[in-house]
Amino acid sequence: MMRKIPFFAPLLLILGLLSLSACNDKDKTTATSDAAAKTQQTYQWKMVTTWPPNFPVFQEGVDRFAKMVETMSQGRLKIQVFAGGELVPAMESFDAVSQGSVQMGHGAAYYWAGKVPAAQFMSAVPFGMNGKGMDAWFYGGEGKGLSLWRELYKPFDLRPFPMGNSGVQMGGWFNKKITQVEDLKGLKMRIPGLGGKVLAKAGGSPVLLAGSELYTALERGVLDATEWVGPFHDQRLGLDRAAKYYYTPGWHEPGTTLELIVNQQAWDSLPADLQAIVDAASIASNQWMSSQFEVLNLQALRELEAKPHVEILTFPPAVLAKLKAMTAEVLMEEAAKNPEFKRIYEAYSAFQKDNDAWSLISEVAYYHAGHPDESGNIANNVQKTLQQNLKKNTE
Repeated sequence: MMRKIPFFAPLLLILGLLSLSACNDKDKTTATSDAAAKTQQTYQWKMVTTWPPNFPVFQEGVDRFAKMVETMSQGRLKIQVFAGGELVPAMESFDAVSQGSVQMGHGAAYYWAGKVPAAQFMSAVPFGMNGKGMDAWFYGGEGKGLSLWRELYKPFDLRPFPMGNSGVQMGGWFNKKITQVEDLKGLKMRIPGLGGKVLAKAGGSPVLLAGSELYTALERGVLDATEWVGPFHDQRLGLDRAAKYYYTPGWHEPGTTLELIVNQQAWDSLPADLQAIVDAASIASNQWMSSQFEVLNLQALRELEAKPHVEILTFPPAVLAKLKAMTAEVLMEEAAKNPEFKRIYEAYSAFQKDNDAWSLISEVAYYHAGHPDESGNIANNVQKTLQQNLKKNTE
């Protein structure tokens, strides 16, 4: 026998559908309201750095970044910047951001080699890529380098961004000439990271000291040599008064990338437009800082060239060749100890190989076309150029 459907059943169904539709509309309205409220919310963030107060280019660039973000966001994201030691010790900035004590930090990835050995590939590798190559690795194509970097920092609840590059640094200040690799044996030199491991393999003694201690240590013989950054920062530190021989190139730091780190939870709390602003400001700051290094180092180099007590020298080719071979040994040894280091090393090396292949037939070929030696061959005429500049400055 067929059951009769109550006449009011269709009415109940219609009412139910209307009720469900009203709930969905309410949910959509609430979500829209929440999103709108988020775009109007203001954020007060703190940022710590590893740099001394008023440190040119480094700390200066961070201060400029914070002002840029505030301007671009129309005051919705304000960042209060603290130099190293003002809020937390300089070398504790990584932990402070990771733990959420502050939202942002700025430093260099190789400072955290003890926590993340592979992070050194995100800052500087001896005989590795220069600043342009590092930018290509991070930003070019699919951004393989940046993706790997963010994988490395994910366990620490950190989101990294490239923000600044020193370019090719100088090889350092020495109290004696380096004519052969044996001259490095027993040499006490301030040199960090993988470069320090290479020096140790050459028989030297790497020492870690803060920048503020370098002049006194070099002058008093606690150090036999030290590297710092480049002509501009080295001269400001007075290193030219503590040692006579200034060597190039900076084989240990061919293009040191600086980093912005953001606490991941803080990052996730930002609406998409503020995230885009931080991203854009970090890229703009990366370019600004890199450009400042180029201009200021050139000016300082000219001043150093004119000082009679300073000799600017190039490392002999045989010394550089030996250091490069030792670098390969160090990297292989580190890779054997750490699978993550090995994985990043392989990715970095593959990209560098391709990048070098293009650079050799583009920028390197172009440079040497305009700077040939007397025989017309690819020139190693840095020393000749320095002597010519010295002559011009003294005339």
